[in-house]
Amino acid sequence: MANLKVPVGPADHTLGEEQAPVTLVEYGDYECPHCGHAHPIVQAVRKHFGTQLRFVFRNFPLTEIHPHAEMAAEAAEFAGANGRFWEMHDAIFENQSRLGTSFLVELAGKLGLSSGALSAALENHQYLSRIKSDFMGGVRSGVNGTPTFFLNGERYEGSWEFEDLVEAIDERLSLTKTGRRRAS
Repeated sequence: MANLKVPVGPADHTLGEEQAPVTLVEYGDYECPHCGHAHPIVQAVRKHFGTQLRFVFRNFPLTEIHPHAEMAAEAAEFAGANGRFWEMHDAIFENQSRLGTSFLVELAGKLGLSSGALSAALENHQYLSRIKSDFMGGVRSGVNGTPTFFLNGERYEGSWEFEDLVEAIDERLSLTKTGRRRAS
């Protein structure tokens, strides 16, 4: 089984408590239809587990098949640098069919961010090194498609439908209660 090679750290985009017994890491692509399908499922799973689950999103744009994925990731990173990562992340997934420069710039404005600053950041690829770092960490961890999930540092190979993810997380919770595995 593949393991997460880059531990979750302060630079990651996280939701939930650091000391949560289970950490779910997703390597995702904003233009990937499978990631779009998984997005509301992950939200429901997060709601279901509350403080028992920490969620981490990392960029893994598959640029050869999703021409807008990298630009969308850059927009999300721009929003993150301005304290609005999760709002941009959610809005991008909820509007996958509209991805493009004009939509992302418009979205930045709707989120109270500077449209001009986002345009400049996209033009200069200001956040591309962050995205490439996430991507290479994914490659080192055996990620070869999206979405790819890791539970407490181990690649999750099951279905990412709600019931299956809940069952896998419940299993990790029972392991942490017996002291056999901890979140990473």
